[in-house]
Amino acid sequence: MKHWQFFFALHVCLLCSAAMLLNAQPFPYENPSFSPEQRAEDLCSRLNLEEKAKLMLHRSPAIERLNVPAFEWWNEALHGVGRSGFATVFPITMGMAATFDDQLVYRVFTAVSDEARAKNTEARRKKEVRQYQGLSFYTPNINIFRDPRWGRGQETYGEDPFLTSQMGLAVVRGLQGEGQKYLKTLACAKHFAVHSGPEWNRHSFDVEQLPARDLWETYLPAFKVLVQQGHVKEVMCAYQRIDGEPCCGNTRFLQHILRDEWGFQGLVTSDCWAVADFWQKGHHEFSATKEDAVARAVVTGTDLECGSDYPAIPDAVAQGKLTEEQVDISLKRLLQARFELGDFDDDQLVAWTDIPMSVVCSAEHRELALQAARESMTLLKNDGILPLCSKQRIVVVGPNADNASMQWGNYNGFPTETITILDGIRSKSDQVSFLDGFEHVEKGMDEKQLLAEHYLSRISDADVVVFVGGISPRFEGEEMSVDAEGFKGGDRLSIELPKVQRDFLAALHAMGKPVVYVNCSGSAMGLVPEQANANAILQAWYPGEQGGRAVADVLFGDYNPSGKLPVTFYRSVDQLPDYEDYRMAGRTYRYFQGEPLYPFGFGLSYTTFKLGTPSYQNGKVKVDITNTGKQEGTEVVQVYLRDPRDTDGPIKTLRAYQRVNLQPGEQRTLTIDLPRERFELWDTATNTMRVRKGKYEIMVGTSSADSDLQRFSVKLP
Repeated sequence: MKHWQFFFALHVCLLCSAAMLLNAQPFPYENPSFSPEQRAEDLCSRLNLEEKAKLMLHRSPAIERLNVPAFEWWNEALHGVGRSGFATVFPITMGMAATFDDQLVYRVFTAVSDEARAKNTEARRKKEVRQYQGLSFYTPNINIFRDPRWGRGQETYGEDPFLTSQMGLAVVRGLQGEGQKYLKTLACAKHFAVHSGPEWNRHSFDVEQLPARDLWETYLPAFKVLVQQGHVKEVMCAYQRIDGEPCCGNTRFLQHILRDEWGFQGLVTSDCWAVADFWQKGHHEFSATKEDAVARAVVTGTDLECGSDYPAIPDAVAQGKLTEEQVDISLKRLLQARFELGDFDDDQLVAWTDIPMSVVCSAEHRELALQAARESMTLLKNDGILPLCSKQRIVVVGPNADNASMQWGNYNGFPTETITILDGIRSKSDQVSFLDGFEHVEKGMDEKQLLAEHYLSRISDADVVVFVGGISPRFEGEEMSVDAEGFKGGDRLSIELPKVQRDFLAALHAMGKPVVYVNCSGSAMGLVPEQANANAILQAWYPGEQGGRAVADVLFGDYNPSGKLPVTFYRSVDQLPDYEDYRMAGRTYRYFQGEPLYPFGFGLSYTTFKLGTPSYQNGKVKVDITNTGKQEGTEVVQVYLRDPRDTDGPIKTLRAYQRVNLQPGEQRTLTIDLPRERFELWDTATNTMRVRKGKYEIMVGTSSADSDLQRFSVKLP
């Protein structure tokens, strides 16, 4: 070897060694000692435009040259980890709202995030992270349930802004975790904003000329609370338009309200394929091209697309419709959230990765699912037939009696066991007969012949008939095809019980048979004839994997029901405005002037309670409550507010509640927080939400019905 060749080889070797030493030092984005903001800034600066666009999709691929792992943004945890194999299945959220127990909801979603973290850790270690195995969850749904025809109402926490806010906060706290450097998971408040059906036209529907009061006092409060108090990390924009602009391209909502006014620092994700609605024919047709749609969404603040249009971002930039700097604003938010999760860091640094797979479907979580189901049970009528006795000859019939999948609700996981309602009843008595084959809706046979030959003739010797009916997630839900009378696109056209069930209950009543009706549904039902034809009515919702145990515990008196309705049960849709009218006039207990079948906040017990005279002082409502019955029970004391100076405001609006468990004869003085900020209402003089000085009416009681409330006035300085 010649001298120059030797020295050249030595030089190359030294350069390679230096490069290896340099590469051993992590880039700033790889260094956990830097802040998530700094790391996001650094990584963003190293990506090219095509890579940036890919990372703004819900299925974000790995960028191998920079050691960026793949990440899945679209995951579900509505009432348990959804669509990801085995998981504990809790009652639907409407059922959880009926508990009026936000501490229970917090415990439920702490368990949910435990299972989510364990599943994700296992998937990452196997290098098999797929959709529904990530750490970003598209929940909670905090839309206001304004109309019982909406099929997705089962995903919400009911019709009241305050109850929805409190439940939503509990979900966010449980999902995102507390007390650690890293976030446990990412929660997502959806669907922003003003969204509650219809399902069949959501890709073209426009909410027009909504009164400002309805927007700020009804549709927006829960989102504001979750942003400012819950520090929720994600917000999902909805499908429809508001005043002509798609929600995922709406400057007023995504920029002026969400970020400028409320100070939201997290990320906005589109609903899935909502950006495509901007330009696709037959949908909004708001944008001329895909590139126009993508540019509009990014510029207005939709940082992440659940869908497939954002690969057009480079073309939109090339066409001058979008700048790379605008893309960077969104991308940094996404990267920061991933750094906050510890997505780029070693498991040894992220305490949440220590959660073992043994928590999934654990005995502890099953017991929690049982507790949630028990607390959700809402007794609507009881003439004394309940509790049942194990010695009675009981005939069980109905389409939901032995229906496991009904109990799972929608956006569900798959439990390792499901206790059906029939299972639960059979566990209490050996005097139980079951008549199988009853359908939710008529299937073409002659109905009267079906009832007479197959069912009515076989119950003559029954002491009591337990009919388990209602509907199921097969009939109500998100944008679905249902071929049955009274249903359309996942929504309902009528809120009455399907005719075959209604006729059967009427026939039982005509026979003189004592009937207990267990209703399973995602929301309110018009049960006017059933109120007359049944001796007892139990609203069981879609009660999750342990629902059968919970129903049976209530029917046989082993658990005293305490659920309260988070929605008004109307008599029929004839009491309601047009479904496509988003104005609140005539809707929910806050504005409904008619006589409901069952009011918001209503629910019976096997014991009785008496409230003393309430008072208010220093931001607290005080009231004595006594269990005047013969068994232990739980009551939910509710505090409502009204501004008597208001001519077009709500009749009353919930502002506080407290659960209390009492032994027979026990009396307790409750102190319920009602701070000054809870008096905030819409002020027509200033067109703002604010607390005004002056006289207010406070109502304290056990439901929203006037007959269940005690009223008194206070003067707010």
